[in-house]
Amino acid sequence: MVRQIRFNAFDMNCVGHQSPGLWAHPRDRSYKYKDLDYWQDLARTLERGVFDGIFIADVIGYYDVYKGSNFHAIQQAAQIPVNDPLQLIAPIALATEHLGIGVTASTSFEHPYTFARRLSTADHHTKGRVGWNIVTSYLESGAKNIGQGGLRRHDNRYEVAAEYVEVLYKLLEGSWEDGAVVRDGGKGVFTNPDKVHEIGHKGKFFDVPGYHLCEPSLQRTPVLYQAGASGPGKAFAAEHAECVFVAAPTKPVLKAYVADVRRQAATAGRDPRKILTYNLVTVIVGETDAKAQAKFAEYQQYTSYDGALVFMSGWSGIDFGQYAPTDLVRKVETNAIVSVVENLAGGSKSWTIEELARWGGVGGLGPVFVGSPSTVADILQSWVEETDVDGFNLAYAVTPETFEDVVNLLVPELQKRGVYPKAYRPGTLREKLFGDGPYLPASHPAAAYRDIEAVKRRAAHEATAPQPEAIEA
Repeated sequence: MVRQIRFNAFDMNCVGHQSPGLWAHPRDRSYKYKDLDYWQDLARTLERGVFDGIFIADVIGYYDVYKGSNFHAIQQAAQIPVNDPLQLIAPIALATEHLGIGVTASTSFEHPYTFARRLSTADHHTKGRVGWNIVTSYLESGAKNIGQGGLRRHDNRYEVAAEYVEVLYKLLEGSWEDGAVVRDGGKGVFTNPDKVHEIGHKGKFFDVPGYHLCEPSLQRTPVLYQAGASGPGKAFAAEHAECVFVAAPTKPVLKAYVADVRRQAATAGRDPRKILTYNLVTVIVGETDAKAQAKFAEYQQYTSYDGALVFMSGWSGIDFGQYAPTDLVRKVETNAIVSVVENLAGGSKSWTIEELARWGGVGGLGPVFVGSPSTVADILQSWVEETDVDGFNLAYAVTPETFEDVVNLLVPELQKRGVYPKAYRPGTLREKLFGDGPYLPASHPAAAYRDIEAVKRRAAHEATAPQPEAIEA
């Protein structure tokens, strides 16, 4: 059976997402991020290209690691200004019928009780086309500006995330039983109170005693995305994620990552083939190889050295502004995205600061594929065959041009080869992606919270059970 290739569009409710400086390109329209018609037009283009979805990144905070200042981030619009991603869900849903809508929200900055209501509302409004990208956040500036003083340590952020999703599962999966809403006008009963339950959560980080505020949506829990590539991040993804995003710069790094996540998922009792992995790439495609290379060279004229290092410094937690362009990137312990440092400083290639800026000038951390539809299709197929990745999270260089080129030129070539879908499956986003039912499967940890009363009984029993006496040495 021929392996199908999947696409997501990687975007953000801002100007300079992954390619700082290219906002100045005369054909770039990212400045229209404030306009709903821009997002609706883009969504229609992506749906015409049978993309799995549009994946909207987000940050709470700003990039102030480079040269110890946010000057260059603000000057180059490097993810600032940035608007709320969740408010794009409704207009995109109104403009499309099938496109998935994945939004990023942080377990460090969003309280699970109120966030559960926002998720359920969005899933209702889209008829089950929402996904949640679970992130723990990496910018100190965000934590400081909401009064936390600073970020928790990296591994501790995943401890918080684990309890956070537990609260979400209890609210979304267990609080309201199937059939709780009866809408019986004759008896004057809209909801059967016996089928709505308090979750009684009392944990290390969160106390959430009560009921979920929303009746169940079509998916109950939206599709779960996750983008952690560190050790704790991969372990979290293997246990919880349905779609995993990674930014591997080379095939060997990606192959090792995919194999590790699938192995850990199998150990956790999940079907490893039911976890879809997408690698970040930027595709520059033209009618011929020469036209594509000319377009890429044109784009590179607008890249920003400072802007690229703003991102690299923020993602890694290393101030690259303190080094000369010819200095080599070296591993430094940081509290930011650990995998970025590991990939850049621990790989087979030695990077100078200047090479790093050039690499990140178009497309951020992911590789850039340039060529005709046939050339790029060959490259994508080789990456799928050699790494076991399921698809690609496509960043743009110039928007919406990059996405339009992919839909108009590359997608038809892939469809002609029989390696790309020509239509969507029916149903919710989860059904479109996996071909099963709308809910998380029984093998997923969320299923353990569907009988919330049994969960509370077990917790009460464990709390009152006698503890074994300590044995003195």
